[in-house]
Amino acid sequence: MNDLYAPSFDYSGEEKNPGEKLRTHIIDFIQSVVVIGAIFALIYLFVAQPHKVSGNSMVPTFHNNDYILTDKLTYRFRTPQRGDVIVLKNPRNENQDFIKRIIGLPGETISVKDSFVYINGLEMQELYLPTETLTSPGNFLREDEEIKVGPNQMVVFGDNRGASSDSREWGPITKEEIVGRVIFRYFPLDVFGLIRN
Repeated sequence: MNDLYAPSFDYSGEEKNPGEKLRTHIIDFIQSVVVIGAIFALIYLFVAQPHKVSGNSMVPTFHNNDYILTDKLTYRFRTPQRGDVIVLKNPRNENQDFIKRIIGLPGETISVKDSFVYINGLEMQELYLPTETLTSPGNFLREDEEIKVGPNQMVVFGDNRGASSDSREWGPITKEEIVGRVIFRYFPLDVFGLIRN
């Protein structure tokens, strides 16, 4: 079988020399990298963002060094819901992200009494937690003291109630502080998959 040769020509009809061919390939490569980089930047800024869990505040649901994907689009089309696991800006340091679970929604009253959470006076059933989990109060949400959640606010807790800095300490968050909803865990591989809130 014969090899096929397809010479390159510029617009003048003359064959390109090797130096020009190399320059053309380099320019094509750079253009491809720029386009791919722009697509990834748009996805990162507006669609989804990878995060690494640091710390134990969401054990047993998430562990230190879990790698997750955060969906940034959902809350543009619907309001956050109780039970959603979210990534949010640390209310005390915007350069740091937290992972927490939404517990209280706008307009609700929330309290902690005898190690249980109450929403609008009713004990909250948290089926995602081990049955022996106890919730302690904090400096903001004190024992047996009802707090009303503001119109654009939410109360968030970590699943590891004994080792989480959350709304019990620093109060409610606003929707604007939410980075996105956790939708996928891609490492470690034994827990790879979609997150069902």
